[in-house]
Amino acid sequence: MFQGLRFRNKISEQDVRAAIREIKLALLEADVNYGVVRDFIDRIQGLAVSQEVLQSLTPAQQIVKIVNQELTELLGSQNERINFSAKPPSIVLICGLQGSGKTTHATKLAHHLKAKGKHPMLVACDVYRPAAIEQLKVAGERANIYVFEQGNINPVQIAANSVSYAKDNGYDVIVLDTAGRLQIDAELMDELKKIKKAVKVSETLLVVDSMSGQDAVNAASAFNEAITIDGVILTKLDSDARSGAALSIKAITQKPIKFIGTGEKIADFDVFYPERMASRILGMGDTISLIEKAESAFSEKQKQKMEESLKKNSFDFDDLLANMQTMKKLGSLKNVISLLPGVGNKITDEQIGKSEDELVKTKALISSMTPKERREPALINAGRRKRIAAGSGHKVEDVNRLLKRFEAMNQMMKQFKGNKKRHKKR
Repeated sequence: MFQGLRFRNKISEQDVRAAIREIKLALLEADVNYGVVRDFIDRIQGLAVSQEVLQSLTPAQQIVKIVNQELTELLGSQNERINFSAKPPSIVLICGLQGSGKTTHATKLAHHLKAKGKHPMLVACDVYRPAAIEQLKVAGERANIYVFEQGNINPVQIAANSVSYAKDNGYDVIVLDTAGRLQIDAELMDELKKIKKAVKVSETLLVVDSMSGQDAVNAASAFNEAITIDGVILTKLDSDARSGAALSIKAITQKPIKFIGTGEKIADFDVFYPERMASRILGMGDTISLIEKAESAFSEKQKQKMEESLKKNSFDFDDLLANMQTMKKLGSLKNVISLLPGVGNKITDEQIGKSEDELVKTKALISSMTPKERREPALINAGRRKRIAAGSGHKVEDVNRLLKRFEAMNQMMKQFKGNKKRHKKR
């Protein structure tokens, strides 16, 4: 967006209206509700064509700022937290249609809460879908979260029994994984109402698939009308093209998006920050989320080792391999790239695929080196290069390219260290 405005000192009302038409088309293509788009465009158009903006020294920046602020407001202004009860255990009811990722995201939420210092347990209240209980148990085991289940008895009774068990065993959060249906019906809503009546639910969260576009908004509206939800977990929100549901849900239901699922791994789950999503939609990236992911991925020990390596100019292939393995914790390469300002929507799937192939090749080449070679790359002569290439299933040219890139990286680190020292002397 705004490509035609960004490098211009003066713009006309006609330029602004053309840019706003681009925004309108982009939002409609993202499957944002038409009424929401119309109201949004009406608001920003009045603000963007004001004389104060058009005659300012940085009109394009002013317009971007207006659109960013209004998008943030539309998405919910600020991130909303879970409502925990004053007296534990807090009960979080997870609901949604079948296929929305409800069971997976109930587990992801429990894992997220555990990382924040809570002591959660999962409860299997979906007694109808074949293997639903087993799926939750497997997911819970992977996340190291206890799963309370009592087979195929009445789900309302299971929910009530889970509260007693949680109190007796010191669990402060109960996450209820309830049944879903292929479509919204009275039977589903009636069961959810009975569960909410039987136990004191602190928070009701609806899981919806962002890929379903307008259907996600319809589901959120229907569930909210029937049982009153407190918020939404939006799944598969791992690219700017899938922001349509995020923009529509808050505007139509007046219920906040509280969490987002951004990938298949248990850790691909984040608090929803409206201002960050607005920046991503405008192509400004989300560097804050990227920094937070990196900080959580790298342990203190790894950070200290990296600093020591930089100080001693001793960064080797062992360090590179360890960092590559840690970077995998950030999620898929596509997800990481989507957070980079001005880059996410310009990189094709083919380019991402090539980059991922290159990372796999690099790992294979390093793994074929001996421990001494990884610590002392200068030892790798012609004969060793042939052995490394053969052992990794690649060519000698690939080994040569890796060694050149590694040497360039080391030179850059030395230069960075020198600049840092000079800066300190000033």
